Amino acid sequence: MWPSVVFTNVLNPRAFIERKTEFRDTIVGKGATLGANSTILCGVTIGAFALVAAGAVVTKDVPPYGLVKGNPGRHVGWVSKAGEVLDETLICPRDGSRYQIVAGMLQSAS
Repeated sequence: MWPSVVFTNVLNPRAFIERKTEFRDTIVGKGATLGANSTILCGVTIGAFALVAAGAVVTKDVPPYGLVKGNPGRHVGWVSKAGEVLDETLICPRDGSRYQIVAGMLQSAS
């Protein structure tokens, strides 16, 4: 359950124009967390275990384990499966799990 998250369904809505043929799928991956009052534009994919900060406006895809903040949302770091922000060691401070960056994407090294 996500508190006060807004999902849009078309990119350029107008109340007086029916645009049901323009609806786009939005995918939220397993374990992803969407912060309070975040807005998710239609057509994006939020990867598994990603974290969208409160109030962020997501306008493009978020990679798995990605941390996104701001308006527009920007990828600013990585989080562990446990939801902890990772530093440069890429070791989760909560459970000690290790991660690595491969081809620009974070993945579990355990």
